[in-house]
Amino acid sequence: QVQLVESGGGLVQPGNSLRLACAASGLTFSTCIMGWFRQAPGKERDFVGGISWNGRYTDYAASVQGRFTIPRDNAKDTAYLQMSNLKPEGTAVYYCNRRDYKYPWGQGTQVTVSS
Repeated sequence: QVQLVESGGGLVQPGNSLRLACAASGLTFSTCIMGWFRQAPGKERDFVGGISWNGRYTDYAASVQGRFTIPRDNAKDTAYLQMSNLKPEGTAVYYCNRRDYKYPWGQGTQVTVSS
């Protein structure tokens, strides 16, 4: 049974940084292309960024390019979303999944960017 557990969200002021974590179990994490997604209130879930199985390749939505990065640690079956220079429009519930969102969604972690 695949489980994806996101953590690390919270309230942060605009311009600050935050790191989210995605702990995976029940899958061969080291072979998965992983992605981060977010869903703002009243909006659809959007792609934020993705990372190849070996971490060599990443891609990002234009709205976060240059501010977000996605490290991963295959030894810990964990992917991260390092967010910097956060903006109020980044307020959303953040989720991780395989980049093709094959697996059931986790509960997500709430990020609120507000002064």
